[in-house]
Amino acid sequence: MSTLAHADPSSIPGLRSGRGREPEVVFYQLNAKVLERKEDIPEDAKQVVYYSLAIGHHIGVFDCFKPAFRCPTALFDRILDALRDHEEAHRKLSGLLRFGEITVDGTHTRPLLAAIAAARPTAPPDVAAWLDGLATALEAIRREPAIYLMGRRLS
Repeated sequence: MSTLAHADPSSIPGLRSGRGREPEVVFYQLNAKVLERKEDIPEDAKQVVYYSLAIGHHIGVFDCFKPAFRCPTALFDRILDALRDHEEAHRKLSGLLRFGEITVDGTHTRPLLAAIAAARPTAPPDVAAWLDGLATALEAIRREPAIYLMGRRLS
């Protein structure tokens, strides 16, 4: 079990409350396209279009993402605790605490969905609700692999 799952959020750099705000975790979903109609994007160019939209977050451009779900870091710690028996899923999501940002793409859907399905029946209601939101977003990624999530730690 990761020690980060039980770490006090105020002890992790970047998770200390600032300016009266409680630190939180936000997951954004890529939701914009350069062209309005799906038929305007040739199938062989679709990956390039989404990639071009997606790289904007590395230089501080977030207009192509919309917040999909968020939670206080205290709840995120409990979410990680619920996933502690699912090493790959736990490692992926706890990377948000280590690095301040993670991406979740098509390669992560299978292990995360399996972990959610296993953890959800015994999860407290608030944790289960967050896991449901993540599962919904993962299903969207499964349907359209060019879309992905970006999780960020905000303080």
